[in-house]
Amino acid sequence: MSISQYATWRALQIGADNNNNYNHNNNMTNSPQTKKIFNSIWPLLLVLSIFNIHLIAAPYTKVEESFNIQATHDILNYGVPWANTSAVLHDKFDHVAFPGSVPRTFVGALLLAGTNMAIRPVSFLNPIESDLPGQQLMVRATLGALNSVALLSVKGAVDTAFGKTAGTWYILFQVTQFHVMFYASRTLPNMFAFAITTYALSALILVKAVTAKSARSAKRRRLALYLLTVSGIIFRSEIAILLAAETVYLTARQRPSLTKEIIPAGVAGVAIGLAITVSVDSFFWQQFPLWPELAGFYYNTILGKSIEWGTSPFHFYFLNAIPRLLLNPVTYVVCIPLALATKATQKTSQDILVPHVIFILAYSLLPHKEWRFIIYSVPAFTAVASAGASWIWTRRSKSLVYQGLAALLVISTLASAVASAGLLYISSLNYPGGHALAQFHDLTSSEKGNNISVYLSNLACQTGVTRFQQVHPHWQYDKTEDEEKLLDPMFWQQFDYVIAEKPRRIIGSWEPIATQNGYAGLTLRPEDDADLLPLSKPPHGVFKTLHSAYNNIAGLLRTQITKGLWPAVKMEPRLYILKKQDPPAAAAAISHT
Repeated sequence: MSISQYATWRALQIGADNNNNYNHNNNMTNSPQTKKIFNSIWPLLLVLSIFNIHLIAAPYTKVEESFNIQATHDILNYGVPWANTSAVLHDKFDHVAFPGSVPRTFVGALLLAGTNMAIRPVSFLNPIESDLPGQQLMVRATLGALNSVALLSVKGAVDTAFGKTAGTWYILFQVTQFHVMFYASRTLPNMFAFAITTYALSALILVKAVTAKSARSAKRRRLALYLLTVSGIIFRSEIAILLAAETVYLTARQRPSLTKEIIPAGVAGVAIGLAITVSVDSFFWQQFPLWPELAGFYYNTILGKSIEWGTSPFHFYFLNAIPRLLLNPVTYVVCIPLALATKATQKTSQDILVPHVIFILAYSLLPHKEWRFIIYSVPAFTAVASAGASWIWTRRSKSLVYQGLAALLVISTLASAVASAGLLYISSLNYPGGHALAQFHDLTSSEKGNNISVYLSNLACQTGVTRFQQVHPHWQYDKTEDEEKLLDPMFWQQFDYVIAEKPRRIIGSWEPIATQNGYAGLTLRPEDDADLLPLSKPPHGVFKTLHSAYNNIAGLLRTQITKGLWPAVKMEPRLYILKKQDPPAAAAAISHT
């Protein structure tokens, strides 16, 4: 064999070996087991990634979240005060100094603190004890993970009820809804309840999609009613309306056993829920017996105090809140009506939606309305929308109509993702208090060894300041709200620094050393020298490069093509960091010395 013949033969042999290896690897990649693993992992990774992006982009909290985040901080850092309870609570716990209008439950805070204490030894999962801002992120991440798992449980139920294509659309719709993903990690009482009600929904979808007479269906009904009862007893009393709607509807449609399902679930839910909340909250509030949700229901509903926070028309939830919560208009204009009208999905879709519609209708009778009061219904609407989306997607090759609707689905979902990203960007600019305190710590980093006293105004506390941001344990962070004290000149003498929204109201001689801007609306014609992508704090590293590149490109397009028009966010000063000035006499004495 000549050298050229050998070379040709060897090349053919190597090619054959490579082709065999490629076929082997390709078979492994396309194996049913590999596909099964991928199909089970990607929804989890996607949901966790999206909620973590929201968490990192907006790490601070608002006043509505303050009770639970402060309570979690106190339990996590001071423990449960079994000994000398009243004194420890009075000296160290935030809720004693700032009790609010009604007591709220410590159960959610205790759950988050306990979970984070349990994983504290695992160093790569939890920040060190001195990293208080890192602790806050981890606490919120824990709640977000609980809500993510609950959302994924509904995905599994949708797979069974409407098929795996519907399950895929459910996840795509869910992760492109701003409110659910943004608030998944936020310590509102509603979001603790959300995890429980969402898991209950997954059980109810399975019950409504399969035979109602099996023993497994009976267990699922019992579990769902039990979970709804517990969440209403502990976290949010309005869930009692949803519980009643589901119970009546199940009774009418499936004839569940009163003695084996409904009564046992209700009795067990009430007994366990009350045992947990009364024991925990009576201890932390030092009042016995205390049931916070009953106190809140009496204050807000019976006494009608909730109207002090504003009122909305009857149609608010249906014409305003639900469209905003679902975000993608195709879901409620096309997909849900299609799922309700199509024979194959009609019955299950009706069974899922009707109790939630009844719940929202009944809740609409109350004058004070907020979207978070009905957030428990979003996964139900999304599940039914995914059934309609699946019907369209699986028929996209059958007619031009379905092909057009399928394209509309893709475009609207991508548009919702972009809109959600835009809303996240705007929301990240709405926490001037948290950013101002972080900026203050940067400015005073050289004074770590000193005993510094700083006053934090009401706006600062409402927009991001929590005990997790009070990083120097020996510094004094004062949050006094008493108007009489704030009008006393001697009150201000104790502080070295002040973070406040109205410097003119701060008595004494103060020097502004920094300003924290906040969101002030949108504009299509920004100032000539305006930052077209304003941020709450100066960007660093690669983000600084990207920020500059965007401003350069946008500025060029705005100048050369759009004639000055460009969508941009307006920012205005929200908080001022003030430093005490020495009195003239003292300053002169120091100068003379």
